[in-house]
Amino acid sequence: MGCSFGCSYCYASFMGRFLAEPIEAWGDYLAVKTNAIEIFRREVARLPDGKRNSTILLSSVTDAWQGPEKKYRLARGILEVLRDMAYPGLVSILTKSPLVLRDIDVINEIGMKEVGVTVTTTDDDIGRFMEAHAPLATERLRTLAKLNLANIPTYAFLGPLFPHYRHREDLLDELFRQLSGVGTKIIFAEHLNTSQYILGRISPLLARAAPEVRSVYEEARTDEHRRVLSEMVMALVCKYGFEIRLGRVLDHNRDKNTAIH
Repeated sequence: MGCSFGCSYCYASFMGRFLAEPIEAWGDYLAVKTNAIEIFRREVARLPDGKRNSTILLSSVTDAWQGPEKKYRLARGILEVLRDMAYPGLVSILTKSPLVLRDIDVINEIGMKEVGVTVTTTDDDIGRFMEAHAPLATERLRTLAKLNLANIPTYAFLGPLFPHYRHREDLLDELFRQLSGVGTKIIFAEHLNTSQYILGRISPLLARAAPEVRSVYEEARTDEHRRVLSEMVMALVCKYGFEIRLGRVLDHNRDKNTAIH
C-alpha cells in the first residue's frame, strides 16, 4: 500500500488515509503486505463459479513491481498461484517497471494474459518532472519491446496525457510512433485527472515552471482542451493502426468507474 514512484498526477494518493499519511506524502511511503500470496490463494479458491472467469488485474492502485518486489516476490508469487491453478480468466498486468521482465517465464505459462506498461512520454526529462522516482520512459518502451519479443500480448497505458501535447502534436506523434515501433498496437488513453487534491500536488512543480507551462495546466481543466486532445489522439490511433480500448480517451472526472491507473 502506497507507492515509491511518487508520480505527482496519481489519483491513488488518497490511499494515504489508510496509513495516516497526508496526500502530500505520496511517494514517500510504502507498506508491504507480506502475507499477500497466502491470502490471495485462499480468496481465489473461494471464488463462486460465476466469477471464475473474471479478469484479475495487477494492479490499478499500487504498482506491484516496485523495488521491494525484488526482495518479497509477492507479485511473482501471485502469478505462480494463478499459473498452478490454471486460472481460466484473463490475468492483466499494469506496471511502470522493467522488473516485470523477471517474471516472463511465469507469465508465459499463464493461459490468458496481457501486460500493460504506462508510457506518458518519450522524453526522460519530461517524465522525471512528473514522475519523480518512476522508471524512465525509455526503459518502459524497452520493456514493451522485450515483452513483445517474448510473444506476450501487450498494451500501453497513455495516462495521463500530459496537457502540453495539445500544443505539441509532434511530441504526441513521436509517442505513438515509438509505441508502434516496439510492436505494441493496443492502448488505453486517459486525460489528466484535474481533481482539486491532485492539482494541489502538482502546484508546487508548476510554481517552478515557466509561465507558459502553468498556463497549459490551467487550460487542461476545460472541456475544450479535452475535446481537442481527444481528437488528436484518435487521429493518431488511425494513423498508426492502433486499437484504443473502450473506443475513446478516458476522462477520470467523468468516467470514474473505468479509469484504471
